[in-house]
Amino acid sequence: MSRVLRLGTRGSALATTQSGHVAERLAAAGVECELVLIKTEGDVNSAPLATIGGTGVFVTAVRTALLDGRVDVIVHSYKDLPTAPADGIRLVAVPPRANPFDALCARDGMRLVDLPDGATVGTGSPRRVAQLRRLRPDLAVTPIRGNVDTRLGLVASGALDAVVLARAGLERLDRHHQITELFDGGDFLPAPAQGALAVECRDDDEWFTDALASVDDRDTRAAALAERALLAALEAGCSAPVAALGRVRDDEVTLDGAVIGVDGRREIRAQRTGPVDDAAAVGAALAADLISRGAAELLGAARS
Repeated sequence: MSRVLRLGTRGSALATTQSGHVAERLAAAGVECELVLIKTEGDVNSAPLATIGGTGVFVTAVRTALLDGRVDVIVHSYKDLPTAPADGIRLVAVPPRANPFDALCARDGMRLVDLPDGATVGTGSPRRVAQLRRLRPDLAVTPIRGNVDTRLGLVASGALDAVVLARAGLERLDRHHQITELFDGGDFLPAPAQGALAVECRDDDEWFTDALASVDDRDTRAAALAERALLAALEAGCSAPVAALGRVRDDEVTLDGAVIGVDGRREIRAQRTGPVDDAAAVGAALAADLISRGAAELLGAARS
């Protein structure tokens, strides 16, 4: 009798959809999976993320279930992972990335430029807040929490004029028809590793790693590694106003990164290119470039 792979995931619609995609790919490789739902602090506590530990609160309970042996592998939104390594856990696969950019979902089909002066826009991300303020300082940007449908419902009910969400999540949940504007890397860089998934397992567990190798995507892994190395070198948490996007072409990764002041008045942006095999070094070098231009001061102001 073949062994069933227990795949741990948060219980939100987006998390189970993402984990289901991984399970489907593993099934195609001959590994039977079952999803095991895990409740996290971020799911039960509605306080602002910055006050309860940042997006890492979505990770701790899932990793604990892995280390306790309740599940064999776990799936995260890669951007939610702390940059520091976790004892006893390794990153075993990074599936192909979905679209990494952000999207505006506004009433009456409006784009960002169409929103009236003082319009209310919801987001829980300091990076998005900073970029919105840079582009439209007149907007009233409101902190929000909740799953994708809860946030979209704030627009449908008239409580907000618009929300900004990750395009990947909207598409994975078949909510793409509610997008009124797609942002790109020109004015609105995404969060490091946005749109990518991370599959983790215990260091000492290997019976399924051949199958997981078939799920891993070299280009996505390299781009995300460069982006997260930038974040780590800046000593900025995953909720800091830091944006990054890596692109792989042949055997090189080109990384764009930015640190934005929380008031949107100043943005420091730079770019680095290097070998795919040295993706982490590319991220660290770009961080040094940004720091030399004053990024540390902007991040210090964001923390205060």
